[in-house]
Amino acid sequence: MQDLKSHIAEYAIQCGFDLVRITGADEFASDRDAALDRINAGQMDGLPWFNESRVKRGSDPQELLPGARSVICLGLSYLGPDDAEPKPGKGKGTIARYARVNDYHRTMKRRMKAFVCGLEETLQTPVAALWYVDDGPMLDRAAAARSGLGWFGKSTNILTQSHGSWILLGQVVTDLALEPDTPLKKTCGSCVRCIDDCPTGAIVAPYIVDNARCISYQTIENRGVIPLAMRPLIGDLIFGCDICQDVCPVNRKAALPLQPIAAAESVGASGQLSLTEILAMTEEEFRTRFQGTSIMRAKRVGLQKNACVALGNNRDAVGVLVLISALDADEPLVRGHAAWALGRIAIAEAIIALEQALASESDAYVREEIAAALLDSRQAP
Repeated sequence: MQDLKSHIAEYAIQCGFDLVRITGADEFASDRDAALDRINAGQMDGLPWFNESRVKRGSDPQELLPGARSVICLGLSYLGPDDAEPKPGKGKGTIARYARVNDYHRTMKRRMKAFVCGLEETLQTPVAALWYVDDGPMLDRAAAARSGLGWFGKSTNILTQSHGSWILLGQVVTDLALEPDTPLKKTCGSCVRCIDDCPTGAIVAPYIVDNARCISYQTIENRGVIPLAMRPLIGDLIFGCDICQDVCPVNRKAALPLQPIAAAESVGASGQLSLTEILAMTEEEFRTRFQGTSIMRAKRVGLQKNACVALGNNRDAVGVLVLISALDADEPLVRGHAAWALGRIAIAEAIIALEQALASESDAYVREEIAAALLDSRQAP
């Protein structure tokens, strides 16, 4: 058994993973209960797919794969060599680090498939296995913590000793009988940097995130209106947020991946995108540029409303012309968030455009945004 386990660990590294640990296939009962508590408390609102049925299924490896005996937990770093903490650029919006590489789901699943096929060749027998990344039902962080791959940080991210929290998680549920690794005894101690530095107060208590307050949720998953109170707190972030990771002491000396995921050339290593370019994009241009990246998840409309918010927070007059053009966009969400941004910038040209738009706008939501923006512009310093 130990020889097989050693082979698995070595082979996982050969297949492109940075970390590998093993846990048993017994149910993740306490993690299941914690997840259900969060759902019942409304802290997962906005993610309808993260429901009671999914949690119960994903917490029981036996339900995923009858006859499962082990879970092989894999970690792949997405940290790039040039991933110093970005400095906001004028007229630029910031993309979270994980989205600066090509869509990791494809890379992870391709490597996991090769890993399982290689095990079958070594053992010369079929191996019953299912593999998951974060788009599957498996409680991935629960598995990572119990296997000793990492430990839960107070931000709810999994922290690893070698690669910090810049790690993508995968699990292979299998019928192979493997000796489980021991969970780590590490904790965050008294550190609360992630809690104190979260601009929206999304980490409402250690190990508990209120999804609706999280910038990552608002800039990626939220298909509707970004709440007014949230917008000034988002700053220049237009896809995801790394703040709780940037301030985490564990991440100061994080190692780079052995076999990095290919960089997303359409994003760039700095993760800085032109906000005016984003607002001017057609649907075809958006798909052509960002196909094969995680940014597709936000959709063009989502990225454009985020760009409006970032321009409003920059209060840069350079963005006024493109925001005025956005008042004529097909999507009410883009028009509404553009109006808010113009109200924040509040120069004469912006105010005139808002007054003209109010006279011709027929959508009730957008009219409400324009009226609020005009009121905001009168109160601007």
